[in-house]
Amino acid sequence: MSNQGNPFCGRTNRRQHLIDLGLGFGGLALGSMLAQDGWAGSRQAPSTAWHSRQATAPRAKAKNVIWIFLSGGVSHLETFDPKPLLNQFAGKTFEETGLPNPQKLPIYLERSRSVVGMDREVVSTIMPLQVDFQQYGQNGTWVSNWLPNLAQVVDDLCIVRSMYTTDNDHNAEFQFQNGRHSLDEQQPCIGSWISYGLGSLNENLPQFVFLGKYSDNRVKRNFDANYLGPQHAGVELSLDPNNPLPFGRRATDVLEEEQRAQFELIHRWNQLAAAEHPDDEQLRARIRAYELAFRMQMSAPEVLGLQEESAETLSLYGLDDPTTELYGRRLLTARRLAERGVRYTLVYLSDYGEWDSHSNIKELHAKCCGRVDKPLAGLIRDLKQRGMLDETLVVCATEFGRTPALEKTSLNQAGTGRDHHPHGFTIWMAGGGVKPGYVHGSTDELGFHAIEHPHYVTDIHATTLHLLGQVPSQLNYPGRKRLEIDYGNVIHDIIT
Repeated sequence: MSNQGNPFCGRTNRRQHLIDLGLGFGGLALGSMLAQDGWAGSRQAPSTAWHSRQATAPRAKAKNVIWIFLSGGVSHLETFDPKPLLNQFAGKTFEETGLPNPQKLPIYLERSRSVVGMDREVVSTIMPLQVDFQQYGQNGTWVSNWLPNLAQVVDDLCIVRSMYTTDNDHNAEFQFQNGRHSLDEQQPCIGSWISYGLGSLNENLPQFVFLGKYSDNRVKRNFDANYLGPQHAGVELSLDPNNPLPFGRRATDVLEEEQRAQFELIHRWNQLAAAEHPDDEQLRARIRAYELAFRMQMSAPEVLGLQEESAETLSLYGLDDPTTELYGRRLLTARRLAERGVRYTLVYLSDYGEWDSHSNIKELHAKCCGRVDKPLAGLIRDLKQRGMLDETLVVCATEFGRTPALEKTSLNQAGTGRDHHPHGFTIWMAGGGVKPGYVHGSTDELGFHAIEHPHYVTDIHATTLHLLGQVPSQLNYPGRKRLEIDYGNVIHDIIT
């Protein structure tokens, strides 16, 4: 193509000018898509997902996912997996119980891999349960007294008591999202695979949204698309309808009409650049991000504004209580995003490590439960009464549980808490094609190892993708080889 008539000839190439101009627009920095300008040099993403056609895709039971994460390690023993023997053997070591010592079983080492280069100090003195339990629902499911609201909707929950992971440090949080131990090559997170495989239901909103606050930049790994490219990364939204994009917004001295004209100019330049560089996926991905950012400035404030919600709905999520207001607002926003076609919303429902109760677990876990119990139950009730629960899959997870033994080590002499426990823990799901009022799998008599139907974290990924109509084992990226464990196994027992 000739440079004759090109106003930028001799100054800079068209593509670079396009990028420079685009990056000058306040309000176009769309989360991780535009926060890191260096991504484009080494990554090329296809415009559509690549699937092997060797397997027939299942019928989709869910349209979208609300994935809730409780950071720090929720004690399965004080929430959904009570073990009466902990009270009976309180103060005794594992050896003194007469039961097989769970720390000496082969499975203990098979599922353990230290990230810090050394094993955590081994503790074996049993700690009693710190809260009472009652049975609820048609099947008499045991639920902690710290979760009275979730107890009332237990017939809508599908509880998986047999999860395990291999990281004994908080990097297990990221392992739950991308399936890989932190010492291994990282992979795209589950939300990015969903975005890559399914595309968008609403062209005015991202396919993958992150809601929450993080003070530790490592948390960004929870919504990292890795080699799938930033167009499939989670887009962080704040809860402020006046400033929904934390990474920027349209400058106050730029009118909407002016910005629209700028975008139209960019679009014309993009067409010219596409003719010169027809295989330039980097440029196309960047332009798509700009265009989405512009549309989001119109649509995001409406989603985040809760004025149209009734007082009853706000109260259902706990927005009328300072203790639960923030947590309820995040979950209500997640419902509104799902309602408008966002495929996957990751709700970071706690601060980083908030549930990490190495000491004083009785007080700390009771407080944490009090913050999220009503909002979580409110989300289930709200989705159900709106007819959305059948097509919205809710996943509520944590990175690991807490050990049956009390933590009394050189780093913690109090003996009032529980340490990290990746060997067996609990998550729950609801809606979207999973069995309601159902409990799947179990840990051993002391709550140590996942023994009945044990599931590594990618089994939840596989099940989620299956419910969305995808074949997990056939979802790949050209030129990138995944390990068998990355695909996971669909948990058919929990699917309706």
